[in-house]
Amino acid sequence: MLLAIDTATQALSIALHDGAALAAEHTLKADRRHSALLAPLIKQMMAQCDVTSGDLSALAVSVGPGSYTGTRIGVAMAKGMAAAAELPLVPVTTLETVLAAQAPPSDDLPLIVTVSAGRDRAIWAEYRCQRDAWVERRAPQIRDWNGLLAATDGRFKLCGEISDSGLEALRRAREGGARIQVAAAGDRLRRAGYVAEIAWQRLRASGRGAFPADEVMPLYIQAPA
Repeated sequence: MLLAIDTATQALSIALHDGAALAAEHTLKADRRHSALLAPLIKQMMAQCDVTSGDLSALAVSVGPGSYTGTRIGVAMAKGMAAAAELPLVPVTTLETVLAAQAPPSDDLPLIVTVSAGRDRAIWAEYRCQRDAWVERRAPQIRDWNGLLAATDGRFKLCGEISDSGLEALRRAREGGARIQVAAAGDRLRRAGYVAEIAWQRLRASGRGAFPADEVMPLYIQAPA
């Protein structure tokens, strides 16, 4: 059984996955309560599934980019649990997690994936579909929403976290003629179930020894000066 943890932004998500199926998942908007909620929610979910710490064979954790404090809380919890039980810990980025939920497009629109960076800014990257797979076209960067829109040609699909100011900026852009498709709210939610899916793929491909817990570090993106 693999336990996945994602606290990289205001959302908190945890999941149990046995390698074949998702056994449980809990996702909520935690704001700044990650440190108070995380351990009790893990304990509750494991108890509900009749899973003990001895049943865990691996852990996975969202390493960011995202909130500095939120990311550190999840990484610290996962590293502590993995080190204590000598289990592999698979790092997964926030952008990879959102991307995993997106089906290949039916048209030629690029996909922009966003993660909240606080202060009405977004961490974002652009992808295009090649041979039914998403390929990064622009590396992750951080901008406010007006800056994000100014960096595009106004033709894209967007998936991920969107702040209130982001929604307003997108509305104005559409009124100005931009061709922007926004994924449904459920598809934009970053879920630990996808963190677990990615982690299992990597464990099968590389083996348990490729993921020592002490080498997992948070990933941060600096805003431009």
